[in-house]
Amino acid sequence: MSVERALAGGLVLAAYLMLAQGAAAAPHEDRILPVEQYTSDKARTLATTHAGALRELNAGIYHCMPWVEVQKHSIGFFRPKHVTGGDDRHLSLRIYIEQDPSPEFARLRVEDRASAMFSRYVGPLLRRMTKDPAVAADPAVDGFNLILEWMKQAQRASGDRPVHETIAIFIEKADARDYLAGAVPITEMAAKTRVLGFDGETALGPIRLAVWDDNFVKTYKVANYVLDPGVSC
Repeated sequence: MSVERALAGGLVLAAYLMLAQGAAAAPHEDRILPVEQYTSDKARTLATTHAGALRELNAGIYHCMPWVEVQKHSIGFFRPKHVTGGDDRHLSLRIYIEQDPSPEFARLRVEDRASAMFSRYVGPLLRRMTKDPAVAADPAVDGFNLILEWMKQAQRASGDRPVHETIAIFIEKADARDYLAGAVPITEMAAKTRVLGFDGETALGPIRLAVWDDNFVKTYKVANYVLDPGVSC
């Protein structure tokens, strides 16, 4: 079975908590890191300058991707921990991806699960993160960081304490620009991207991925989910 089919088998059909009310509720503002919690003038300036873009990013994911969750203070301009010296700031986004249990997905190697999640989510999320052209054009934005998190299905199946798998993706600004402009495919961008894996709290170090173009986020529709009037995805 292909990695694509295994991931499709683990798809959540359950944005069920939202189906009864559609998209009527507003996204939580606390998903965005408050300006006063930044630790440098550069970061505070970025957060203030691009406050509208951060709110639009939060709202867009809330309305258009109801099967994922953005947790508190998971959107902002963070400094990558692996970068030493200076005050590099990446526009950062962390999401938790809900999935139904899939034996096929659970049997994949960790590198293949990470490749599947990267293929499915990084391109669409990066486009949402740069929807406001002022963000990508700002010389103070040094890159982009996406953190994708999902339940480790082996633990879910066994009934043990839930453990999450996570990949932290660090994309240099020039590589993101070339990909978004259509100058390079996602495979080339991924080859230049730093990806760190985590099994629960255990760091797995850098992971090499084999990615592909995946149009799932663009084409998938949650059954019976109704957007608010005026909202377009």
